[in-house]
Amino acid sequence: MSLLKFALCNEVLQPMPFEKQCKTAAALGYDGLEVAPFTLAEDPMRMSDAQATQFRGIAQDHGLRISGLHWLLVAPVGLSIVSPDPAARARTVAVMRRLIELCALMGGSYLVHGSPKQRSVPPGSSHEQALARATECFAQVALTARDCGVIYCIEPLSTRETDLINSVAEAVRIVDAIDSPGLKTMIDCSAAGQVETETIEVLMARWMPSGHIAHVQLNDPNRRGPGQGAMRFAPIIETIAQMQAMGRYEGIVAVEPFDYVPDGLGCAAHSIGYLKGIVEGLAAHD
Repeated sequence: MSLLKFALCNEVLQPMPFEKQCKTAAALGYDGLEVAPFTLAEDPMRMSDAQATQFRGIAQDHGLRISGLHWLLVAPVGLSIVSPDPAARARTVAVMRRLIELCALMGGSYLVHGSPKQRSVPPGSSHEQALARATECFAQVALTARDCGVIYCIEPLSTRETDLINSVAEAVRIVDAIDSPGLKTMIDCSAAGQVETETIEVLMARWMPSGHIAHVQLNDPNRRGPGQGAMRFAPIIETIAQMQAMGRYEGIVAVEPFDYVPDGLGCAAHSIGYLKGIVEGLAAHD
């Protein structure tokens, strides 16, 4: 169980400034922060290399690491990987590539591409057309991710959020088609719990040994933190630990609630306490 590391998605602690987010997350017992770029800059594309490195140093000063980036295409506005306009897609790919560079500078090892509004099938396009455009964009950024030494993860999302790439199997097909070490997929427990027919632990046991899964986000299908809904996380944590021990999963595990109960700080505190309780309980039975 000692291999398990937990990161907190940093938007949970907004509107705290980044340094206070780091201080708070460390005090709660997290090992890192998974960062949404729009929380660091109104337009992340204006962030310099020096600023990115500075954020890395702030986290390290508090005993944390910036584990990766998520919520990638919120800003700047007007981004899309499925637009019929090639210029719009090219602009989006440029943003994705810069975010990969920033992630590496911050010390992160992965990026999570959710961004449902920027990938849903646009009016006048078929599902097949949108998927082909998205795949082309992912193929381009996979090369940049490989060169920067990070993993770009396609995030399967629930059908309530988007109509494109909803299951791990669908994401795996794209990853296999592109066949690059810079591109993989991941499991978001909330989304998978709404879409997949298997339990999360069975889903992990199916896909982690193949090397397709580079990241896991922990949240309940009710969109709250782990332990604040009906999903049982002990089997999930046990499966992740087993896969890590077998060398089948190397990633950090991130806490990503969307509905903060009672508030961001309270949700973050409850989540890490609940998860570490599971880890200790499993260790006691080893």
